[in-house]
Amino acid sequence: MRQRKKPEKFYNSMDFMGSVSARPLRILAEYFGPLKRLEDMEVKDTVVFFGSARIKSKKDAQLALKAAKTKAEREESARVMAMSKYYEEAKELARLLTTWTMAANGKTQQRYLICSGGGPGIMQAANEGAHQAKGMTVGLNIALPFEPNANPYITPDLNFEFHYFFMRKYWFAYMAKALVIFPGGFGTLDELFEVLTLIQTKKMTKPIPIVIYGSEYWKNVINLDEMVKWGTIAKKDLKLFHFSDDPEEASNYLKKRLISHYGK
Repeated sequence: MRQRKKPEKFYNSMDFMGSVSARPLRILAEYFGPLKRLEDMEVKDTVVFFGSARIKSKKDAQLALKAAKTKAEREESARVMAMSKYYEEAKELARLLTTWTMAANGKTQQRYLICSGGGPGIMQAANEGAHQAKGMTVGLNIALPFEPNANPYITPDLNFEFHYFFMRKYWFAYMAKALVIFPGGFGTLDELFEVLTLIQTKKMTKPIPIVIYGSEYWKNVINLDEMVKWGTIAKKDLKLFHFSDDPEEASNYLKKRLISHYGK
């Protein structure tokens, strides 16, 4: 009698695990998988950097400007060059914070890890700055068709990729002890306002300092004073964040607040 082929277990079946029926299992995997790895790596506290994936480093911006041939290309390259300062300042701020937290813990432990969305632009700048300071750094990537793979500065064991935006956002918020918001687009606005909403509605009760970096950009993009004027937010809501335009000043502000709330 011919022996029957042993049936495949459902958790080994990619057809099943990729199906609509298994969606709750995939969501749980994006909770328990990162939880296990973060516990193994003893990561509890992060400083999260948000910002545009489109902002280039000064070096890359200079190369683009040099290669520009038409007037339109030169104008676009000049804009990219002007925005590149935010890449360099994000990198420096991440380096300063990483150097501080490592020194505070005897260079053998690192309490506050720089965490980004893992992609290019400001995300890469943050991971690069932490890497330059010889610290561990986290990348919470999301699978998108128009962004490349994770940037090369993330600590390999702390390089995550998510399918679900809401699970990625959960891990940003859950570990964050501070946020830094650099110039960005829809995604950055979404992340900023979601956290502000959670704080305003007291769904997030832990103290979390928020630095909005680049006042020239942000005060042109969003007019928060007008929201107060029209009564859609309270004047006290403007105290939920701090504007900064200097890596040293932002670093000092965050260190003071972190020590006050959580210790070194």
